[in-house]
Amino acid sequence: MDLIDIGANLTHDSFDRDRDAVLQRARDAGVARMVVTGASRAHSPKALALAQAHPGVLFATAGVHPHHAAEYTEECDAEMRALHAHPEVVAVGETGLDYFRDFSPRPAQRKAFERQLQIGVETGKPLFLHQRDAHDDFMAVMKQFDGQLGPAVVHCFTGTREELFDYLDRDWHIGITGWLCDERRGQHLRGIVKNIPAHRLMVETDAPYLLPRTLKPMPKDRRNEPAFLPHIVEELALDRSEDVAVTAAATAATAKAFFRLSG
Repeated sequence: MDLIDIGANLTHDSFDRDRDAVLQRARDAGVARMVVTGASRAHSPKALALAQAHPGVLFATAGVHPHHAAEYTEECDAEMRALHAHPEVVAVGETGLDYFRDFSPRPAQRKAFERQLQIGVETGKPLFLHQRDAHDDFMAVMKQFDGQLGPAVVHCFTGTREELFDYLDRDWHIGITGWLCDERRGQHLRGIVKNIPAHRLMVETDAPYLLPRTLKPMPKDRRNEPAFLPHIVEELALDRSEDVAVTAAATAATAKAFFRLSG
């Protein structure tokens, strides 16, 4: 396999002790490139630094997750814009809405989302989007920017069939994670992932989160990492009734084109 993990939180402190080994295990497993998620004021610069330290292998996004939307000040906006001046930053986000936990007030989430979409308008970069339990407001905010934005991926898709088709009708891309492997919460995905066109489908681990529950043996520390992406691809291929090599090649080609990756 020659896979691309489009969403790995490699700046997370759980990787501080062995980050180089994590990257080597990913390469050994056939994960050739990874996009490091920038999801806050603190971690977006760290994502860029990682990408700069591993040219052609790591790339970065820069944004503020809705959990951190309250920190999206004028100064924060300027910081995000400065980060997007770097070619290693290949997408705007992670940004969007999350009404499941409401760690930031909903008006603050919507404002931060709109400000980051404006960066997308001005830079033309792809969008790395988050939506949980906020579908109607999410679609309403995106509609405000109709015809102005570049390509978008709804990362870590966990939604309903209706939500999936709403996104596909807008020609957005879909990121599938190890949520697919969760028999408690992700079983519904098994029946709908076959509806995602190959040129709209990408894969990600969201490491260190969302360790696939079907992975055997389980790591003792229960930490997810990019080396486990092939397992997700195998499960996804099974649900799509495809050969694993077909799913692997298609998702990698889609990711390379979407993020305009070099290397």
